[in-house]
Amino acid sequence: MEINKVGNELDVTNNLVQNEDQTKFLETTLGKTINTALDIGIRALLPDFIDEQVINIKDNLFNYGLKDGIKETIDDAIDIGKSAIGIFTGNFENISQMQNAVEAGGLIDGISSLLDSVVDKVNEKGIINYNIANTIKQGKNVILNSIESNIEEKFNEQYIGVDNLEKYIKNWKNDFNNKDFKAMEKEYNKIEKELESLAPIEKTISQARIIENLHNLIKNNGQNFNLSQEQLQLAEKLV
Repeated sequence: MEINKVGNELDVTNNLVQNEDQTKFLETTLGKTINTALDIGIRALLPDFIDEQVINIKDNLFNYGLKDGIKETIDDAIDIGKSAIGIFTGNFENISQMQNAVEAGGLIDGISSLLDSVVDKVNEKGIINYNIANTIKQGKNVILNSIESNIEEKFNEQYIGVDNLEKYIKNWKNDFNNKDFKAMEKEYNKIEKELESLAPIEKTISQARIIENLHNLIKNNGQNFNLSQEQLQLAEKLV
């Protein structure tokens, strides 16, 4: 029994859910990347400051608008970027579209303006002194370059993850056709681990979801490979 590639058309509700999932993924991934880059950048700009002082400066920036501003800037960049690359409705179809949209949406420029605004605000309120504020503003390219570099690294990890997932799926199918459940289980675990960190791109993960359903059908059926046509169809429909 061979497994064929299966496509699955999503209804409007599923499209909306996936769109929301993709936005949340980018918010989380880019948000963490920006957060890490801020730590690195502030430490580089203020090398004589101890960790506690650096954390205090960053916390003050976050409390006075940087945290909410980062989320809004990411969301705006996604929306602008989608329009810029011709995605007026619907979801990202691949990692490349995600990356192009983030770049076209002007995320780095948005963060640059946001950082200026927040630093000015905390300086005006006397939360941080002028020298620190000026150092951050004058040297903000250190932070922005770190953000840009880390974002590129994150997208590269996604490309590698997709390649790995495709390899594991191919291996699982070969093991399935050879009725080798032990080998299938090994590849299945790799697939599950890879899915945890991959962006929710339907074309990327649809086969993996079908494999999850088939694998569990076989496992729960005492590792019996004699699946009915109805069971195979059900596994596909459950995606």
